[in-house]
Amino acid sequence: MPDDGPAPATTRRTTVTHGKDAVFDNGLRAFFGYRDLGVKDVTGGGYTAQVIRAIPGQHASGQWHTHQLDFQFVFVLKGWVSFKYEDIGEVTLQAGDSVYQPPMVKHAEVAHSDDMELIEITSPAEFVTQMVDAPAKLG
Repeated sequence: MPDDGPAPATTRRTTVTHGKDAVFDNGLRAFFGYRDLGVKDVTGGGYTAQVIRAIPGQHASGQWHTHQLDFQFVFVLKGWVSFKYEDIGEVTLQAGDSVYQPPMVKHAEVAHSDDMELIEITSPAEFVTQMVDAPAKLG
């Protein structure tokens, strides 16, 4: 990925979002709602931070995929979520747990609780997700 450096100074400013005004939109996965925390706009697309929450009754497809990005970090706020990673196998994250996912690591979400909420931070904000075959061997 090319590095265009930080966003122009004219777009950088202190940015606040309030939970009482939270709006969750559709996003990458149909079984999640996504709340933009305003980072994408003020960093010129260099980063994004979002709250992702489960849509009760909707469940993960378990599709293996990769993300073409430089940085991805997840911190679980509520509930739990299970992932499979090609390099470490299956992991269940609960409230207070986090994971750094290296660029292009093959992974799949296995399951999540109906009350799951997490924060995801990525760079860049927009990136390509590619569906892939399951790895021959995990961990």
